Amino acid sequence: MAERNSTGLLMMMLEPTPAAAMTLPAEVREKLAELELELSEGDITQKGYEKKRGKLLAPYIPQTQGVDPSLQVDNRVQSSQAAQAVSKQHKTRAANSRDERFRSDLHTEAVQAALAKYKERKMPMPSKRRSVLVQSSVEACTPPDTSSASEDEGSLRRQGRTAASSTPYQAHPSVEHWFNRVIQGSSTSSSASSTSSHPGGRPHSTATTAAAATVLADLMAHTQLDVTGLSERSVHVERPQMTSVRGVPRGYNHTSVLETADGRKVAGGVRRVDGVPVNSRVSSKIQQLLNTLKRPKRPPLREFFLDDFEELLDVQQPDPNQPKPEGTQMCPLDGEPLGVVTNWPPSLLASLQRWGTTQPKSPCLTALDNAGKPVYTLTYGKLWTRSLKLAYTLLNKLSSRNEPLLRPGDRVALVFPNNDPVMFMVAFYGCLLAELVPVPIEVPLTRKDAGSQQIGFLLGSCGVTLALTTDACQKGLPKAQTGEVATFKGWPRLLWFVTDGKHVVKPPKDWHPSIRDASNEIAYIEYKTSKEGSTMGITVSHSAMLAHCHALTQACGYTEAETITNVLDFKRDAGLWHGVLTSVMNRMHVISIPYSLMKVNPLSWIQKVHTYKARVAVVKSRDMHWSLLAQRDQRDISLSSLRMLIVADGANPWSISSCDAFLNVFQSRGLRAEVICPCASSAEAMTVAIRRPPEMGVPPPGKAVLSMSGLSYGVIRVDTEEKLSVLTVQDVGQVMPGALVCVVRVDGTPSLCQTDEVGEICVSSGTTGTSYFGLPGMTKNVFETIPVTASGTPISDRPFTRTSLLGFVGPDNLVFVVGKMDGLMVVSGRRHNADDVVATALAVEPMKFVYRGRIAVFSVSVLHDERIVVVAEQRPDASEEDSFQWMSRVLQAIDSIHQVGVYCLALVPANTLPKAPLGGIHISETKQRFLEGALHPCNVLMCPHTCVTNLPKPRQKQPGTEVGPASMIVGNLVAGKRIAQACGRDVTQLEDNDQARKFLYMQDVLQWRAQATPDHPLFLLLNAKGTVASTASCLQLHKRAERVAVALMEKGRLNTGDHVALVYPPGIDLIATFYGCLYAGCVPVTVRPPHSQNLATTLPTVKMIVEVSKSVCILTTQAIMKLLKSKEAAAAVDVKSWPTVLDTDDLPRKRPGQIYKPPTPEMLAYLDFSVSTTGILAGVKMSHAATSALCRSIKLQCELYPSRQIAICLDPYCGLGFALWCLCSVYSGHQSILVPPLELESNVSLWLAAVSQYKVRVTFCSYSVMEMCTKGLGSQTEALKMRNINLSCVRTCMVVAEERPRIALTQSFSKIFKDLGLSARAVSTTFGCRVNVAICLQGTAGPDPTTVYLDMRALRHDRVRLVERGSPHSLPLMESGKILPGVKVIIANTETKGPLGDSHLGEIWVSSPHNATGYYTVYGEEALHADHFSTRLSFGDTQTVWARTGYLGFLRRTELTDACGERHDALYVVGSLDETLELRGMRYHPIDIETSVIRSHKSIAECAVFTWTNLLVVVVELEGSEQEALDLVALVTNVVLEEHYLIVGVVVVVDPGVIPINSRGEKQRMHLRDGFLADQLDPIYVAYNM
Repeated sequence: MAERNSTGLLMMMLEPTPAAAMTLPAEVREKLAELELELSEGDITQKGYEKKRGKLLAPYIPQTQGVDPSLQVDNRVQSSQAAQAVSKQHKTRAANSRDERFRSDLHTEAVQAALAKYKERKMPMPSKRRSVLVQSSVEACTPPDTSSASEDEGSLRRQGRTAASSTPYQAHPSVEHWFNRVIQGSSTSSSASSTSSHPGGRPHSTATTAAAATVLADLMAHTQLDVTGLSERSVHVERPQMTSVRGVPRGYNHTSVLETADGRKVAGGVRRVDGVPVNSRVSSKIQQLLNTLKRPKRPPLREFFLDDFEELLDVQQPDPNQPKPEGTQMCPLDGEPLGVVTNWPPSLLASLQRWGTTQPKSPCLTALDNAGKPVYTLTYGKLWTRSLKLAYTLLNKLSSRNEPLLRPGDRVALVFPNNDPVMFMVAFYGCLLAELVPVPIEVPLTRKDAGSQQIGFLLGSCGVTLALTTDACQKGLPKAQTGEVATFKGWPRLLWFVTDGKHVVKPPKDWHPSIRDASNEIAYIEYKTSKEGSTMGITVSHSAMLAHCHALTQACGYTEAETITNVLDFKRDAGLWHGVLTSVMNRMHVISIPYSLMKVNPLSWIQKVHTYKARVAVVKSRDMHWSLLAQRDQRDISLSSLRMLIVADGANPWSISSCDAFLNVFQSRGLRAEVICPCASSAEAMTVAIRRPPEMGVPPPGKAVLSMSGLSYGVIRVDTEEKLSVLTVQDVGQVMPGALVCVVRVDGTPSLCQTDEVGEICVSSGTTGTSYFGLPGMTKNVFETIPVTASGTPISDRPFTRTSLLGFVGPDNLVFVVGKMDGLMVVSGRRHNADDVVATALAVEPMKFVYRGRIAVFSVSVLHDERIVVVAEQRPDASEEDSFQWMSRVLQAIDSIHQVGVYCLALVPANTLPKAPLGGIHISETKQRFLEGALHPCNVLMCPHTCVTNLPKPRQKQPGTEVGPASMIVGNLVAGKRIAQACGRDVTQLEDNDQARKFLYMQDVLQWRAQATPDHPLFLLLNAKGTVASTASCLQLHKRAERVAVALMEKGRLNTGDHVALVYPPGIDLIATFYGCLYAGCVPVTVRPPHSQNLATTLPTVKMIVEVSKSVCILTTQAIMKLLKSKEAAAAVDVKSWPTVLDTDDLPRKRPGQIYKPPTPEMLAYLDFSVSTTGILAGVKMSHAATSALCRSIKLQCELYPSRQIAICLDPYCGLGFALWCLCSVYSGHQSILVPPLELESNVSLWLAAVSQYKVRVTFCSYSVMEMCTKGLGSQTEALKMRNINLSCVRTCMVVAEERPRIALTQSFSKIFKDLGLSARAVSTTFGCRVNVAICLQGTAGPDPTTVYLDMRALRHDRVRLVERGSPHSLPLMESGKILPGVKVIIANTETKGPLGDSHLGEIWVSSPHNATGYYTVYGEEALHADHFSTRLSFGDTQTVWARTGYLGFLRRTELTDACGERHDALYVVGSLDETLELRGMRYHPIDIETSVIRSHKSIAECAVFTWTNLLVVVVELEGSEQEALDLVALVTNVVLEEHYLIVGVVVVVDPGVIPINSRGEKQRMHLRDGFLADQLDPIYVAYNM
């Protein structure tokens, strides 16, 4: 029953039963068959098919009263099976839904059985944004997608959303019913887990959707629920969110999402790392994925070897139990000798001349039109005269500059359409007569045909300058503007010559072509496309052409004047050999059936065999399959005239099912079983073997049932008991006459195989091709192989040609072929055949989701092994869930039948795979597109976890082998390595004036400057236009600070020591109020103001800093004050709980009674709040002493004096940016040109223009600013030159950062602006962190920053291994500037806290007078972080107090000398310890993985990675069309595997701008992670790699 069931499975809703089919009139059935064919080839859309089909069937379908026809299908299925049981003997195949070429009922049964063994494995379904579901029909039962939000969030949804995605729940009437179905757990799959075994009864039908959502969420929370088990359909509803999620509006730039520490922080101020709420869709998906991964993988993991530095990839050890060949060595097989025929012509042309002159009326070729009517019959006389004319014309009438254009031996392209065999034949023989070499190729249809570039390469390498074509074809070719034929991509310039009658000239009486005996000169070149997609030209000599015709004539028993029908392409392969060459040798009459006619009427070839009483037909198994689909009760067809039905692709192991099925049906029409003659051929060796016609008295045909698993080890095992994974193959007959054949091992030396071993078939005979044109190396490899015996002696002195057919010699010396080298995929040492995998995929029911003939299987190399990729075209009406379910079943089927995992399964929209010239898929082009990320799939399933079994072993720390700090020091001493410690210049010796001793406090310095140099300008603030918005001299700043101090005391009634939040845009107000606070004895806290367009995300951060810093007052401008108390603000925070808010716009001119003097310099001066890259908001305390020490160090390092000007384009709210903006000018007296980074959004060149205008020598910026300039001005350097922007004045341009230097960005910045005079040495970076905001700064003196290259693999093991530039796995690291005066740095082991040696990786510890004194309450974590600021080494110098930076890095002594003449110690920062990912026992830095990912596809704008429960999650921003989203999944997975030996668990594709970035331009990966887990990213696609 299983077999009948699978064959008769209904394809469509309205499939007629076989019984009904019998009663349909013949013409209706014929039309149905044609439709069916069009659909299976992808020539008609599903919709069109159904429409036409509905029309045809409408009169014959009985419709039950009032019942929707689509509901009748169930009982029809049962009746159809019953009917089938009855009418088995004449069952129709119209309802069959699979490609017969790849089908044997046995195999289908095997696949069904294999699938039944699997319990429905639950896999998390990928989530896709609505707009990506290009082909989804709305009626398909998919729930309305609520895009990224709960239903009350209409107002905040991103602009530019498609209407479909923004329908809130209520808009969809079917939602309730939908929810009810989900909650009952009803399942739509045929073999679903359970119907309604889940608790949680049905809500009332009146329940609102929100209630339904809650029930669903509770259900998910309270039952160990497998979400896809709930319902295969529930892809879009696993998103009910209890809280409203607020998205950032579109078009909203980075710099303003700045330090969002989203809403949660308001509640606690600290990130939660514990569990995620259960009702989050993403987490349940990931949980499911983890459950899937917990299952043991099938391939056993071998023992690994671990070298000290290298992680070695696991080498698959051969399975000790694998079958090994046991037979004796095979003996080469001789074909029967070539018979000697008395009147055999000396060459093919002599034969043509003979028939053309003695039998001119004899028919040679009949061409048919698309209706199957004969259009023209070419006689031998006509062929001869027309070929002569063409030959004469080509040699004598084409000239360039009075030289003949062509000389004998030149190559000429033949470009003829498949429906014009007559013109082709004339052109082919015309070239031979003119002693030219024809190169037949396909007609190029568009300028970008699949593989057309490669054909161009072939033409170029053959030196082709002329192309022959027909008039009609020439008119149809794409034209350039001039009206000439366009030059196709990669093609040489060609002259096109039309061979129709009016263009050729009759030769004079005395002109005769020279007809020589067959020689070894090239006769013609046949093209072949290799597995990699490159096109080679195979040269065939005149003698080989003649010998091949001779051998075919003998093997097929051809006789003079026989009739033969040819369905194949006459330009190459068997179609050319039988239908153009051998036919002329024997004066046969060829009926040529064009491909276009076969598509309209698949029975045409059978009708022509009947009409012309043809004795021979040359077909492919596809043609037999098509005619089966279309066959109908045509009583008047008889195939009894056939003595040979040559199956040209008999070497495809799956052709046997077509042959058997064809015989079953047509035996009753006179087809005899023994006339089916499969043959095996290859482009290089031409015909290799063919089953002889019955009259030759050959042994009966053979069949072999072979074990697939044996074949995968290259061993032949006849399978008896295991029915599941077998391959049934038929023989391809005997070796060709006059040939010697042997089978050699595929890899290594071509030694003979044993008798039970599969190898490559090699042929030695005079009938093979002779070379690949212009490729001597490959020619030697393929056409001149010398097979050897086991002892190494050559088996013959004749060279052999490799056929690229894999097979063996069976009993009775019959040749069996089990695959081709082109389709061979070697995975972990086992061989699999692409065709076999296709067959298995096609046997997975139901087939209604993909097109039959449109499936490609190939392998790609990832991480030193081949990985199998399956790509199929999805039908437009298939829903996401159905396709996904089909995909998961295909994976299981292939796994169980071939015992191999599929790496990637992709479905692409209908008609988008590149086509081969005559139907079929262009595999190499498909593979190319897959690797380039240009396939644009609509569904992807990656399974790296099951396939990739050769990863290095996870690193395990050996217990008890920890090296103590003391032994480390001793080890370093023994190795002659110094301890990694370095310091900046000594501050005490550098004091140039007594300012440092005189003024311990910043407020004192300002007062002193206001008296000493009152009019000296300190600050210049620029606006977006580049004009000066405001300025401040020493006195002006002092006066403004005094007014603020008065306001604080009088209006604010503040006491000394109170904390004051300063909420100002970047500008001079911020600086004045800062000093005002110091004058009043208050502690200032600078806070970035909220963004008016985006209060929802920016205001909570402001609120939080105000609360956490315990500020009792807020100073701000009037505009911001209004904003803080506005209605919009109330929606985001509780506006009633703000402390006192004062605006400082119009303060009265008053002087404070006195200016506050702190009792000790250790008193708190200000608080510096910042969000770290890990998303934690941390405020540090800066004392008065530390503040002036910081300014002093910067002054000394940058040589800042009152006469200097520096330009600053940084955010002034925290870290070094704040210090440079507010403190340094006052301390050193230099003038600061302030450029707010936000202004660059409206004028990108603002900062550089200012630097140029003011001839600034020292400037500071952030990475975000540098990136904006690089991207925004990269192409405009010429325009900037015109504006006289000149950067040659810049000595140092420093990027202020708290991360590893972004070397790629700084280098591209330097390169781009080199044209504007920027010195290559100018750009450098700084390094600071929370415990010390300025540790390194390049400054003006000292050597240039150095760059080293690290081995990335060693870095994962926390080791530093320096390598040469450009070596594999190398990572460039730039020094982070020079260590500041007064700063000491040491590298300590993160665990033992002992000091480390030079060039060892450890945590950077710092000791300096300007270290911060501690965190200002990170809630409840004070104890945790105490040692950040005061920690001591466990060994060695245990007295010094150090602060831990939390960054990994190393010190390296260089050959350079510093300012004091000492050897220079360079500090290299590798990355933040908190950010690192611990995976497989190794430490990864996210930036390294991200760099690889960004490189993998041009449309990836940005990328961020994080882990969740040991899964690596990669988020990529797609800058391109959403069609490309799914292309990225495989590329991202590949690159991370290749370069980092990690398997990506989840790939999330989002819109540009989703990855949050802080003010320094650092990615906030933890915020992103929180957003992902709370499902707030609104992803375009989420792929869960299995």
